[in-house]
Amino acid sequence: MNSITSTSNLMLERSMDFLWTKQTAILDNIANAETPNYKTKYVVFEETFEQKLREAQAASDPAKAVRRVMEEAEWEVREANESVRMDENSVNTTEQMVELMRNAFQLQHVYRAVSGNISIMRAAING
Repeated sequence: MNSITSTSNLMLERSMDFLWTKQTAILDNIANAETPNYKTKYVVFEETFEQKLREAQAASDPAKAVRRVMEEAEWEVREANESVRMDENSVNTTEQMVELMRNAFQLQHVYRAVSGNISIMRAAING
């Protein structure tokens, strides 16, 4: 395994993919806040990913099992089932705006980590 395909870089890649998917779902929710019968979308990943990582740690070769879990990590976009509005729209705009900001901060943190890894590789290449 080299530094470009390291476990930490793979984790950062999967995190960026997940957070981008989450950002898209949140933006869809905000854009459809007044659409009748629209159900809030949310992305499920962290809970199932954590459970699979715990299971992988108990494997006979935990390093390979953890890497496999990260390579196969998937998330799922789901829709909320309940609505309290008369038009059956389940979007809470305030809640979605808070999630949008939270997600933006998480994306910023991941981008900084990726940038730091690239800087380290650049320094190693340049000597």
